Amino acid sequence: MGATGSAFDFSLLSRVLGYARPYRSTLFFTAMLTILLAVIAPARPFLVAYTIDHYIIVGDYPGLVQMMIALIMLMLLETGLQFLYSYYASWLGQSVIKDLRSSVFRHITRLRLKYFDNNPIGMLVTRVISDIETIADIFSEGLLVIIADILKLTVIVGVMFYVNWQLALVSLSVIPIMLISTRIFQNAVKKSFQDVRTKVSELNSFVQEHITGMGIVQIFGREEQEFDKFEKINRDHRDANNRSVWYYSLFLPIVEVLSAASKGLLVWIGARLALGGSVSPGEIFAYMMFIDQLFRPIRELADKFNTLQMGIVSSERVFKVLDTEDIIENTHKHTTDVVKGDISFKDVWFAYNDEDWVLKGVSFNVKAGQTIAIVGATGAGKTSVISLLGRFYEYNKGRIEVDGVDLRDYDTAVIRKHIGIVLQDVFLFSDSIANNITIGKDKVTKAQLQEAARMIGAERFINNLPGDFDYNVMERGAVLSVGQRQLISFMRAYIHNPSILILDEATSSVDTESEEMIQEALAKLTQGRTSIVIAHRLATVQKADYILVFDHGQIIEQGTHQGLLAQNGQYKRLFELQFKNTEEEV
Repeated sequence: MGATGSAFDFSLLSRVLGYARPYRSTLFFTAMLTILLAVIAPARPFLVAYTIDHYIIVGDYPGLVQMMIALIMLMLLETGLQFLYSYYASWLGQSVIKDLRSSVFRHITRLRLKYFDNNPIGMLVTRVISDIETIADIFSEGLLVIIADILKLTVIVGVMFYVNWQLALVSLSVIPIMLISTRIFQNAVKKSFQDVRTKVSELNSFVQEHITGMGIVQIFGREEQEFDKFEKINRDHRDANNRSVWYYSLFLPIVEVLSAASKGLLVWIGARLALGGSVSPGEIFAYMMFIDQLFRPIRELADKFNTLQMGIVSSERVFKVLDTEDIIENTHKHTTDVVKGDISFKDVWFAYNDEDWVLKGVSFNVKAGQTIAIVGATGAGKTSVISLLGRFYEYNKGRIEVDGVDLRDYDTAVIRKHIGIVLQDVFLFSDSIANNITIGKDKVTKAQLQEAARMIGAERFINNLPGDFDYNVMERGAVLSVGQRQLISFMRAYIHNPSILILDEATSSVDTESEEMIQEALAKLTQGRTSIVIAHRLATVQKADYILVFDHGQIIEQGTHQGLLAQNGQYKRLFELQFKNTEEEV
């Protein structure tokens, strides 16, 4: 049964502990500290009892001073051991989650884009950040603390019965009620903690999605409605936390009452035994301290078990991501430093879901150095072609070849290295212009960046920015215009120097002046390399060597611009429609 069920999942705990193997020496050292702390836990009450009976009552001041020094030394030793234990337990937890977080993020970068189509980004952020933080508590506040507390309780109870079994029975008389209360509290608070984790994930997903899409929210005047949705999720999160607060508010006073009852019974019965001479005053005092040492771990054990349980719940969610096999298989069969750019699609079929075909038997050939254009209505399958060529999705049937080699036989990193893609929606990271341009390319000099800017026509706008290539474009390039972001994406492609260039609606979102600059950049980029241009504006594809017309996932026409116009088919109708609309706008 999973961690979210009623049973504790030891297989998940074992898997988490597997990440501690590189730090086994630290784990062993921490375990030894746990044992030492448990062994010396009863020493202080025992020394106090001895001091009262043998030095305070008889008035031996020099002996009392010596015992005080011994007690201080013992407290310093215990404090030092506790410091080492806390430090290394937390260090171990942070080291484990560092490795685990790296494994999760590396795995996420290898997942197919289809996985991100079906899973909210906010959910993945929760898995990588807060869920893994919760797993760290398994080491710093969960498993090791539970083991330490159980060892300490075992040693203390053993010493109590060894010293005086009668006082031990009196002191432990309320423990059954304590254990029942603890179990009820543990079950109740576990459910509230699970609700809290769920609501945290929902909050992350909602906030991430709506901040990213804030422009759409404001365009449609949805601020109040979306705020109301956020308020509901936020209230649910608060209520889940308040339920756990309520359980703690109820449980902690119960513990205090039971602790006080235990001490009261000890004083009452212990005093009677002391009057009879069978118990010394020092022993009564020692057992008062033993009660404190007993009840504090018992009270915290329920909390620690829930911390451990929540770590297991989070690990289940994290391992679910790690165990996702939605990865494009990389055979590494064919690696090469040279790709000429011959492309061949042979009866390719592709569907994002089941057999809801997006491409149906698509076949075409592109010779190295040629420029082809793909046109068609929205949803015709144009973008799916480049998604398959870059191996972002896996085609279902047929064969795709590059330079006569099956695309699936290429090392994925190698083939992507030779493909440059310029998208309509340019994504820029919150970083400098230089780093955004050179992403995926090492050791690019300032001179090479300046040469790329001159070639693409971006030199003027970059030089006018504070710090030129060091200027931070902020998240998604928010401080730049659409045209400027597009020019940076062309500079990426120029620096990357790919054998195959793909342009997906690269000019559809820019103004006329920017488009003129981009068209000049396009001419320079496509020269001498295989280029696939996807465009709605047919005016941008007229110079292509030939044009493919897509409709409902199939190629219905192909040829040169003039040849397609002569066919008097779909391409001509699209061209005349766009030309007519342009005239009407003028």
